[in-house]
Amino acid sequence: MGDAVENAAVSAISVSRSLPFGRWLALSMAGAIAFFGIWWLVAAMGLVSPQFLPTPLAVVEEFASLTQTPFVGYTLQQHLASSFGRFALGFGLSVAIGVPLGLLMGWFRWLDAIVSPLFDALRFIAPIAWVPFAALWFGTGIGGPVLIIFSGAFPPCVINAYRGAKYVEPRLIEAAQTLGASHARMILEVLLPASVPSIVAGLRISAGLGWQSLVGAELIVASSGIGYLLVKGQSNISTSIVMSGMIAIGIVGFAIDALLRMLERRINRRRGR
Repeated sequence: MGDAVENAAVSAISVSRSLPFGRWLALSMAGAIAFFGIWWLVAAMGLVSPQFLPTPLAVVEEFASLTQTPFVGYTLQQHLASSFGRFALGFGLSVAIGVPLGLLMGWFRWLDAIVSPLFDALRFIAPIAWVPFAALWFGTGIGGPVLIIFSGAFPPCVINAYRGAKYVEPRLIEAAQTLGASHARMILEVLLPASVPSIVAGLRISAGLGWQSLVGAELIVASSGIGYLLVKGQSNISTSIVMSGMIAIGIVGFAIDALLRMLERRINRRRGR
């Protein structure tokens, strides 16, 4: 079953990549035009109250207004800066701990045996499930969101670093062992360079989950940030503010993923050379 789904996904990706860029761009624009056209039509015909479904233009105007006029104490940029600061701390902590741990687990079997059972149990706990625990421990301080971001971003870092270490070519390991490399040199000079593509791929997944976890955390355990803006917009029954916040979340998430994709391509090009 899993193989069939995977093969279908690979086939779909292959088909999408085979499209000429001009046709791909035209289809993408057509999809966007259809989406916004239906949205505008439904809103303009009054099928839904403007309070709950504003027109695209109203959302754009609200978005621009939020960048100039503070809402619940901060402008949109300041809310995003607050959110990104929390994200950077949680994501950085997950990378700093998760990548070395994954490499060590891939090399030392005894460490893998100790950590894997607990890790496999904890990684299935949804990040949002940590919110009550974080609220009890940290209240609305920065520790709560950082803990929740860490819980979402940490598992992909460990798993991809572990997989990268496990699938290093045996001949590289044998050559290093023949030359008498220590465990530390084996990890730093053999496993880490060979695992970089897998690690970077894991960072993309980790960043996406961490950013999503942040927004969920800020809905409950924050007094600023983009998630807090959404909550206050909902309290004011202002759909345009909520939708503006969602757009901002999507833009920043896309930018983070684009930067990591650029890093991934650069690393792959250097390895190809």
